Amino acid sequence: MTSESKQRQVRIAASLLAADFSQLGRDIKSLNDGGCDEIHFDVMDGAFVPNITFGAPVLEWIRPLTNLPIDIHMMVEEPGRFIDDFAKAGADYFTVHAEACTHLHATIQSIKAAGMKAGVALNPGTPASVLDEILPDLDRVLVMTVNPGFGGQQFITGQLAKIAAIAEKLPWRADSADLAVDGGVKIDTAPSCAEAGASLLISGTGIFNHPDGVVSGIRALRESLA
Repeated sequence: MTSESKQRQVRIAASLLAADFSQLGRDIKSLNDGGCDEIHFDVMDGAFVPNITFGAPVLEWIRPLTNLPIDIHMMVEEPGRFIDDFAKAGADYFTVHAEACTHLHATIQSIKAAGMKAGVALNPGTPASVLDEILPDLDRVLVMTVNPGFGGQQFITGQLAKIAAIAEKLPWRADSADLAVDGGVKIDTAPSCAEAGASLLISGTGIFNHPDGVVSGIRALRESLA
């Protein structure tokens, strides 16, 4: 990692998968008040991953509650089918898995044509080299540090080398692609992710399960990076 990357501010995104769904409006207000930088919205179909979550209608409901950027993390088969639905619902980013796209370059272009920023996520078993032909077209790379499908899993430390390898390929400018990390990000793992070169840390239980509440969870995560 270069000295320039160390100077780049690391931002924090909250994964709604760990929120209290019966109090979603309250939790989003806490994210607004607590200085969260972004909202992470996991979409699962029960096929690409063994879980089912929510879709575009839920995004349409929460979009008026926040001005924070919202990233749609598509853990589904054939994610291109849903690009227009999420664009209309107010998504800012649309992140697809490389493993789920037969024609990845075409999918990225369709995301941008719909007015969203395009991201590509990599599962733990997928090498960074799959990005080589498309990296200049991306607004975001997301490295999974757990196997996708469920929240609250243990961080896979072996993925730090992948984060560092991707960081070396990215030009560390304000307009370059984000390097996001998702899975097991808490106060004990966040510093290692940032040191490896991550610019966006996505945390679910580390924020929403904090004993003193959501705002304290965001603060604790940010303080761990100081």
